[in-house]
Amino acid sequence: MEPDVQHAIRQISTKVAYESPYMRLREDRIARLDGREGVYSYVDKPDFALVIAVENDGFHLVEQYRYPVRARSWEFVQGALPGLATGDPETVARQELQEETGITAGAMRHLGRLNCATGMSSQGFDVFVASRLTHGEAMPEAEEQDLRRQWFSRAEFERMIRDGVVTDASTLAAYTLFLLHAPLVGLPLGSARPAPK
Repeated sequence: MEPDVQHAIRQISTKVAYESPYMRLREDRIARLDGREGVYSYVDKPDFALVIAVENDGFHLVEQYRYPVRARSWEFVQGALPGLATGDPETVARQELQEETGITAGAMRHLGRLNCATGMSSQGFDVFVASRLTHGEAMPEAEEQDLRRQWFSRAEFERMIRDGVVTDASTLAAYTLFLLHAPLVGLPLGSARPAPK
C-alpha cells in the first residue's frame, strides 16, 4: 500500500511556545510516515494583503528598513491588520495602500493567494492589482516613519529585480502572478523597454 504523501506529517498535539502581539510560535508533536514522532516548530501569523499599484506602465513601490535582514527593502505595498486580527483581504489591501502611499484605488482585482515560507510559517497573502488611482496624503504607522514611496517604470522595476535591488520574496512572487494574469484579463502591461543604466 502506498503511503499517504498528502499527509506525510500528522499532528498529534499543538501548543503555543511563545506569543507576542504580532505572532505565535507553535510547537506541534508530530508523527511521520514511518511512525517516528518528533516536534515541528513554526510561526503562526495572520495572512496579509499585497497590492500592486499600477499606473502609466509602472508601479508604486515603498522602501523601508527591514530589521530582521538589517537592510532597506523596495517592495510592493503589503501589510496586515494590527496585532493578530484578521479581516477581509480586499479591505486590508485598500487600507494598506492608503496608509503607506496615500493612494486610493478606483478598481481592485484579486489575482490569487500565495504562501510565504511554507517550511517555517503558516502565513499566506492575497495579491491585488490596484488601478484607476487617486493620490492623497499617506498616513504611515509609527513603525513606518522611515517609509519612502516612489513610482518606477516597469523597465526600471525589472532592472531592479535583475540587479538584486528588489529581493523581497512576496513582491517577486506577486509580480510573477501579475505577469501570468496580465494578458488573460486585460491588465495594463506594455512592452518593457530596457531601462537606461
